Parts: sequence; structure tokens; C-alpha cells
Amino acid sequence: MTAVAETRWPAALVLENGKVHRGEGFGARVESVGEVVFNTSITGYQEIISDPSYCGQIVVMTATQIGNVGINRTDLEAQRVVCAGFAIRELSPIAASWRAEAGLPAWLETSGVPGIDGIDTRALTRCLRDGGAMRGAITPHVGELAAVLERVRRAPKMDGLDLVPRVTCAARYEWTEPVWRAADDARAVAPPPIAHHVIAYDFGIKENILRQLRGVGCRVTVVPASTPAREALALGGDGFILSNGPGDPATVTYGV
Repeated sequence: MTAVAETRWPAALVLENGKVHRGEGFGARVESVGEVVFNTSITGYQEIISDPSYCGQIVVMTATQIGNVGINRTDLEAQRVVCAGFAIRELSPIAASWRAEAGLPAWLETSGVPGIDGIDTRALTRCLRDGGAMRGAITPHVGELAAVLERVRRAPKMDGLDLVPRVTCAARYEWTEPVWRAADDARAVAPPPIAHHVIAYDFGIKENILRQLRGVGCRVTVVPASTPAREALALGGDGFILSNGPGDPATVTYGV
């Protein structure tokens, strides 16, 4: 169990409807604008933040305390964080996991992602549920909220946005990492022999999907979202996966 070292500052979450939720900032001390969405999961905040599907979105967690198990590299869904921000009710003062390699604030700071806590995330979630998706900003500029609101309202909406180019891989690669197991876990055995070859189109794929495929005996080849079908077919796969991803799927016509 380790204390989470952190620096805090006054911050605000500003919604495009003019509502302001004041709290304390952590992570990266920057202003970030994105579509504000909520997540009701009790656990898995690390996987949520690193999920490429949240590219350009500020994620609001309804669970009351977040950060209690810290962060580790193994459980990331992607190595680069692309969500726009993270809003929570209370940041845990400790990271109590033997697997923790860093605390949540330090990881967000390194990733360039702002966080805010001390806000009523359940009231905010009701607002989003009743009013629909809306743009917002996490900002340290609490004395300039009118200007922040203008920046929020000028930001592009998610409708019509193709965000796949921001998250897809740059080149084809083979995935070889199996599901993580503790060394003393009876299930911690070598991956089974290769039985099938799966071609995975990366529109923002989660790494745990790739781990699970490798764990059941699949050779996994990941290809960029723009890969022509003829090139993918030439790889000789037994099956294909088209992953989910961020943005407006109606714009990803090249994936059909």
C-alpha cells in the first residue's frame, strides 16, 4: 500500500448547456474539451481510460471512489491514452495493489490527460442521461469560465467525426502476448498451440481482445483500419475481426 503523491488545483467541468461543476484538478494541468459521457462500472478504471473507444471523450465515473489499485502496464487496453479527460467523485489517497506501478494522478499527468474530482458525478450522470450527449471541458482556468464555455461551444460535435485514424495502428503486426496470470496461478501455463489464424482490423481495438484470442490458441495478425480487403485476404486467415472504435461509425465507409 502506497500513498498517492499528487498536486491539486481548483478546476471545473464546464458543459455546453452552461452548467459548471467545480472540483479539484489532478493529472495533467491542462484544459481539454471533449464529448462528456458516463460509465457506471465499479472497477476497471484503468481499462476504461486506456480504451481507444473513448478517444475525444471526457469519461465520468459514477462509482464513488477511484484510484485505489493504482495503474499497471499489463492491464492497459492501449499503450497510448486518447480520452479527453476523467471526472470522478473522490480520488483514493492510496494505491493498494501489489501490481501497482504508478498512481492514477501520475499516470494521467504523463499521458497528458486532465482529471477532476470532488464533483457530484451521479447528478452529472442524470444530467447527461436526460439531456443527451454534450460537449464539455475540464479546465484549470476557473476565473475564465465564460471564455471556456465559448471554446466548448465551438468544439466539433462527435456526429460526423472519423477518429479511427487517431487510434489505428500504423502498420501490420503480430500479437503474441497471452492473458496475464500470476506466476503461482494454476492457470499460468504456456499458450496453447496455434490452431487458427485471425486477422484483426484495428479501428481502435482493445488489447485484452488480442490477449484472449492468443490465449485460446489463435495466431493474431493486426492490420490498420485502411487495409484493403484483398491484402487482408492474402494473409490467409481463418477468420476476421472488425473491432469497435471511437467517433461516428457512419464516417468509416472504408471499413465496410
